[in-house]
Amino acid sequence: MTQKIYPRALDFSSILASRSCFFLGPRLTGKSTLIRESIPEALVFDLLKNDVYFALVENSFSLENVIPSNTEIVVIDEVQKAPQLLDEVHRLIELKGIRFLLTGSSARKLRRGGVNLLGGRAGTVHFHPFIARELGDDFRLNRALRYGTLPAVYCSDEPSRVLQDYVGNYLRQEIAAEGFVRNLPAFMRFIDVASHCNATIVNYENLANDAQVSRNTVYNYFDILKDTLVAFELPAWRNSYKRKPIVSSKYYFFDIGVATAIQSRSAFRFAQSEGFSFETWILHELRSWIDYNERDDVLHYWRSRSGYEVDFLIHDHTAIEVKAKPHVGVRDLRSLRALKEEEIFQNFVCVCMGSLPMYVDGIEILPYMTFLDYLWEGKYG
Repeated sequence: MTQKIYPRALDFSSILASRSCFFLGPRLTGKSTLIRESIPEALVFDLLKNDVYFALVENSFSLENVIPSNTEIVVIDEVQKAPQLLDEVHRLIELKGIRFLLTGSSARKLRRGGVNLLGGRAGTVHFHPFIARELGDDFRLNRALRYGTLPAVYCSDEPSRVLQDYVGNYLRQEIAAEGFVRNLPAFMRFIDVASHCNATIVNYENLANDAQVSRNTVYNYFDILKDTLVAFELPAWRNSYKRKPIVSSKYYFFDIGVATAIQSRSAFRFAQSEGFSFETWILHELRSWIDYNERDDVLHYWRSRSGYEVDFLIHDHTAIEVKAKPHVGVRDLRSLRALKEEEIFQNFVCVCMGSLPMYVDGIEILPYMTFLDYLWEGKYG
């Protein structure tokens, strides 16, 4: 596939117009490319470069000395590697009004290192792999579901190789290098098993047995995946009155290609269905829409103890069921119908692989691209 720069949906100009910002996203999502294309005038310090890292860390006050007096925007790339710099960043924001863009691929060290020391003077924006509207005519659903949409992967002529390099270099080695786990073999077993739990309600006891670790270790490892932005926790919606809900969370990897690549290396030889892949990709699109538009919406899923389940709930206004099939039948809508009885949500949508929109009993049945168009046009919420 031809290598080219795709315009991203995130608008940096409005975000940095009046404030500093933490810019968080997994490795290889294209943060550096977006910065280079959007704010070429910014002064950039890349902490992945050893000389830059040691120069700033040895004396954080040297940061002020290397920033020219007329500088308006300063980028500190991979700031989680030196969270001690945040004190000086805070001081320079107040003293000189400099706007900082602080990028990172992990929130774990930032929280432990005092991210709150900025005192609310910096917002947080999350960045994601490509979404369909960014790729435009180059978007192919089959490719997205098989390889995911990490820019370096999606644009590669060898996506499988790039994915395997990503899993080896950026997930296992980086987490080990950051010192997040003491027992790397145990964590590697866990991540193998966890990849097969993508988009499902986790049975912690079974997962702990398969990974040969304790249940508490499983909880801790999931926290590491969330903190390093590799996994997303989708909480259960608990406010149903007519049917008792299940309260356990689901976990999704940030990119379906990454989850599939881990599965392919795993000793556990069973792959997830296309339905889970399609569901994970739709969640990725929803999260990107929320983050890029700086919305306050919170995502949940709903499952009743009697077996009804709706994949995604956007705040209290839109319920979404995802079906990886071209034709949706009456039975496919049963969970949305059950949720309608709660009389809380305004929009009920079944997203599918069909080609024609339909409207049945107050439920929209939409092709996935039509749904995404409606979403970005502001139809929901």
